[in-house]
Amino acid sequence: MAVDQNISSRINLMRILLIAGIVFVHVPYDQQTSPFNGANGLFDWLRVFLGDSFFRIGVPCLSAISGYLLFQRGLTGFDYRKVVSSKLRTVLAPFLLWNLGLFALVLLVQRFGIGIGYFPDLWQAPTREVLSLGFALEGFPVNLPLYFLRDLLVCILLSPILALLVQRSPKLTCGLLFAIAVIPDVTIGIVLKKSILFSFTFGACLALHRIDAKALDRHAVAGLGLTLAAAAVLSIGLYRYGPDFPFWLDLARNTLSIVGAVGFWLLSALLIRTRAGQKLAATGSLSFWIFCGHYPVLVVLWMIWNRAGGDPALYPYFYIGAVLVTFTVLAISNRVAASRTPGLYRMLTGSRGTKPSIQPAGVPAASQAAPVPQGAVIGQQRR
Repeated sequence: MAVDQNISSRINLMRILLIAGIVFVHVPYDQQTSPFNGANGLFDWLRVFLGDSFFRIGVPCLSAISGYLLFQRGLTGFDYRKVVSSKLRTVLAPFLLWNLGLFALVLLVQRFGIGIGYFPDLWQAPTREVLSLGFALEGFPVNLPLYFLRDLLVCILLSPILALLVQRSPKLTCGLLFAIAVIPDVTIGIVLKKSILFSFTFGACLALHRIDAKALDRHAVAGLGLTLAAAAVLSIGLYRYGPDFPFWLDLARNTLSIVGAVGFWLLSALLIRTRAGQKLAATGSLSFWIFCGHYPVLVVLWMIWNRAGGDPALYPYFYIGAVLVTFTVLAISNRVAASRTPGLYRMLTGSRGTKPSIQPAGVPAASQAAPVPQGAVIGQQRR
């Protein structure tokens, strides 16, 4: 089973849109500028809608895409040894380069007392925690969003087992993993974010059972409308009760982050017909570059804001400015790196190149709270 051109283009479009959304998820804030304080009214609600509701769909959706593409040719075309060998280059190598690069930089600047409170204190942390920050063995890496690559690699290593389970008992397997993913405070230890394991498996299930990915396209407008409405209603509850959500609200948030992937897929059916959508679908490896590089850029901007004595009342200007500056810096650096240092660029992007690809590499905040140092950056919690 080959992926047709329409689905291929929509997948590339989804990647850039979802990863752009993840940037909104990771814009830093502190206790004084938390959206749950309600100091900025509608603007704070919008921050909750974007960061804690609508764009939390990103990681599960990207995981489902990766599972789908990995098994697009079925089990007969699946060569586990070749897949693992390929993913060491396209997933593990970029993870190590981006994360250890930031790790080394943080280690250096913290030696001079810079960045403590914004990144974990690497000089004071226990050895076990330092190893996790560097390699994500047991916890989140220092470049926080890269936990996705870590969990994706775990899913790929487990892929023959997952494929066998969904081939024989798709409803039972997906149902069980879905329940584990959405129920708060349930941990499984294998992955850092539970929704990744379910979504990857569900994507594999769609491919192996040859489910028509365009079956719901005729309901695209209605499906997208329902997704937006659900995210808006959820954000009202989150805004009202946050940052400590009751069980039922956390359950609803986890559920929407997974089910909402359908709405995003239907959105791609509408956007791919437009010129803007087609241009976004042709941005190639830019999405992966943004995914790997946005977090350190945002934190550096947050450090500059605080060093300049940023007024909490002016935080909305920081929020908008940080997003715009991050996209600008990463778009320019992506183009410069691709043209000036193509060899290094290929390693940093996992040999994705600059043209669109439909390889199951995946890329894109966590249902479980991420370990964030006490102090300045608390905007990464509950991502």
